[in-house]
Amino acid sequence: MGGAAIGCRVLSHSLGGNPNPMHSFRSYALLLALGFMTIPAISAQSSSSSDSTGQSSSQAQAAGETSGQATVQARIKQRREQRRATAIHDAYDHRWETYMDMGYLRFQPGPSLQRVTLYSWETGLTSFTKERLGYSLVGRGNYGTAYVGLNTYSQGHFTRPAISQYDIMAGPIYRFDLHPKYSISGRALGGWAHGNFSGDTNGITPSLLGLYKDANTYAASASIIGEYNLTQNIAFKLAPEYFFTGFGSTTQASRGFTAGMVYRWGKQ
Repeated sequence: MGGAAIGCRVLSHSLGGNPNPMHSFRSYALLLALGFMTIPAISAQSSSSSDSTGQSSSQAQAAGETSGQATVQARIKQRREQRRATAIHDAYDHRWETYMDMGYLRFQPGPSLQRVTLYSWETGLTSFTKERLGYSLVGRGNYGTAYVGLNTYSQGHFTRPAISQYDIMAGPIYRFDLHPKYSISGRALGGWAHGNFSGDTNGITPSLLGLYKDANTYAASASIIGEYNLTQNIAFKLAPEYFFTGFGSTTQASRGFTAGMVYRWGKQ
């Protein structure tokens, strides 16, 4: 812009005060040179302004695309979480649950006898006040054969008498991990146990064979329960446990498990 002003002044001076043709030609040449010198600067400025505007537009477009992708992903995640929550609610929003199990227990039938295997059945009814919390009533029967060895009283005929035990217990159950296809719960039970150790001794007092005497005592169970859902109402159940009884004024800490089918019904 400074070059153009100088050129104008030169042109004015030449036109107003000097009629010499050579001098006028030189003035016109100088004016044209100054004009050509200003063209690249103006072009560069225009190009720079255009590039800056294009770059800002590209950045804005990229930011808009990124924001749009994030919004779509958030919506997909939200729908997935909603479907998962609905599936969990449909599976565990039942008021009642019942089951029939088979079980296995390693039990010591006398103070100095070796542990034996008791095979069990178990049935129970659970009422859930919430999806996670319920209260169970459980009945169980346990059956096995005790090895008492040879002694004066067994006389080789009653070395393996059959024994049995029956339990009724109740307590809370809490589902601490819920998924649409499976759940993991903790259960604590307490109640009553009856031991029948004389049913197969042919009248011999059980204590003479090293067995506990027939008695009623306490029973307690602590177990972790895993349930795998086959449908919303039917599941397969596996429950490892510690089982405690008090025969002979001592404590029998037995380990075992129960497994079976669960049926759920009703709505909370």
